[in-house]
Amino acid sequence: MTASKRDEKPNLLRDALAMGKQSFLFASLFSLASNLLYLALPIYTNQIYSRVLSSHSGATLIVLTIGAVFVFLISGILDHFRTQVLINFGVAFDRRLASNTFAALFELVVRRRGGAQAQALRDLDAVRSMVSGGGIGILFDLPWIPLFMGILFLIDPWIGFVTLLGGGVLLLLAVLQDRATHGALKKQSEASIRSYSFTDAALRNAEVVRALGMLPTLGSAWAHFRQTALNMSIVAGEQGSIYTVAIRFVRMLIQIVIIALGAWLIIQGDIASGLLFANMILSARALAPIERIVGAWKGLFDGMQAYRRLDDVLEQYEPPVPATQLPTPTGRFTFEGVSFAPMGSTLVLVNVSFAIQPGEMIGIIGPSGAGKSTLLRLMVGIWKPTTGTVRLDGADVYSWERSDFGRHVAYQPQDTELFAGTVRANICRFAINADDAAIVAAAQAAGAHELILRLPKGYETELGDSGAILSAGQRQRVGLARTLYGNPAVVVLDEPNANLDGEGEAALIQALAGVKARGGTVVMVSHKPSLFANADKLMVMRDGHLAQYGPREDVLRAVQASNKRPALAEVKS
Repeated sequence: MTASKRDEKPNLLRDALAMGKQSFLFASLFSLASNLLYLALPIYTNQIYSRVLSSHSGATLIVLTIGAVFVFLISGILDHFRTQVLINFGVAFDRRLASNTFAALFELVVRRRGGAQAQALRDLDAVRSMVSGGGIGILFDLPWIPLFMGILFLIDPWIGFVTLLGGGVLLLLAVLQDRATHGALKKQSEASIRSYSFTDAALRNAEVVRALGMLPTLGSAWAHFRQTALNMSIVAGEQGSIYTVAIRFVRMLIQIVIIALGAWLIIQGDIASGLLFANMILSARALAPIERIVGAWKGLFDGMQAYRRLDDVLEQYEPPVPATQLPTPTGRFTFEGVSFAPMGSTLVLVNVSFAIQPGEMIGIIGPSGAGKSTLLRLMVGIWKPTTGTVRLDGADVYSWERSDFGRHVAYQPQDTELFAGTVRANICRFAINADDAAIVAAAQAAGAHELILRLPKGYETELGDSGAILSAGQRQRVGLARTLYGNPAVVVLDEPNANLDGEGEAALIQALAGVKARGGTVVMVSHKPSLFANADKLMVMRDGHLAQYGPREDVLRAVQASNKRPALAEVKS
């Protein structure tokens, strides 16, 4: 993406932060009031020494104490309001970005842009915590450092100079600490992300890991990432330790010097004795934000790293634009010079052009790696062609509004994945207030109704993660019911009988006949010839090219005559 295009495209993350301008303004005003009210403590201390101790007046002590308590009660309330303002902004920030971040992860996955995309959800939490928690609160206190410095200079220039010099040294040490630990902390973060990603992948394939005895080798690979993160944490700790010690030493040194200098000025008669503790309080308050930044440095660093990663994910995402709702399609597909190459790879499909008429059943055959599954993914708008266009009733399927498209075009991939939830929720695609009759009708059309009724709670049976309580064949039949839900105009299936037994395959054939009978379009990839007995046309894919396409009998004769794929003659049987 060029710089000019990046400038034209809205930045979702920055726009979400800009939404908090008013919240940050109120938080700043609360911080100003809170810091001004903090001056009550040095004033109270000075009055105790200069008035109460000299006059021995209990009444004055009571009045001053009540006044100080009241002021700090108000200060506490203001701090609470500031916290609430930032928390409320954090909630609004999350609502603004959460759905886009969630959608962006899927966009990256389907476009084969690998990596630990799920980390973006953790990054969103980290950024939200940074902009609405203690980290941002420190930044609101920084602008008021000059206020306390100015008061210290008014009390005595030497007191102000020592505090200013100490603050400069603390800030310098913080910068040096960042430079010393930045590289190690970055490597630690990257290694931790890879470790979590590797663990997620291993858990998703736990059965294969156990069956193949891969746990020791996978454990070693995971331990490598884990050890790298641990080593970088140790390096960062060792490199930052000397600065942490130096910062603590300088902080205590400043306090000692302030006390000693204040005592000397009192001896010399330059300041009142009551200002000794006032100086200590004011200097501590002036340096507190710097000291808090030093303590929160790693959290702020992690938050900024999360910000950069999240911004990168959202930069690659294009939110859907409002589109005119198109009428229910008739089912006419056209591929217009379509070629496709995954990122960083060679062409998988090369200049494919064909048309599918409404109500046709199309069977797609060919050897593994011929581009059959890729063609289906392009057909349902999962991927965007590298060149050319895929159209449904004349409209580009990739730009079709996805929820609207999904009501008309149903897709079942090779591996049927179900979600944690009830059978009912999976069939209706987790739609709220879905019609029970439509759910049962879809299950009946898929031949899964009787199967579902035999489950412990029927349609209300909880399936667990990935439909764990069902066999592969049962998952595929429930998945087919999900595909047929709502009577879609087009049904696209990739190896729909891969895990079906004889009964399941018979139910599938009957379901496809039902779709065709009501005028629906069916496009299907399969290696089993029995599914193509009712196909109107066959398509032969080979090495990413459309080798043959036409009426079923014509294609079979052409394939037999060419004698290039004799095994395909089985389809005629």
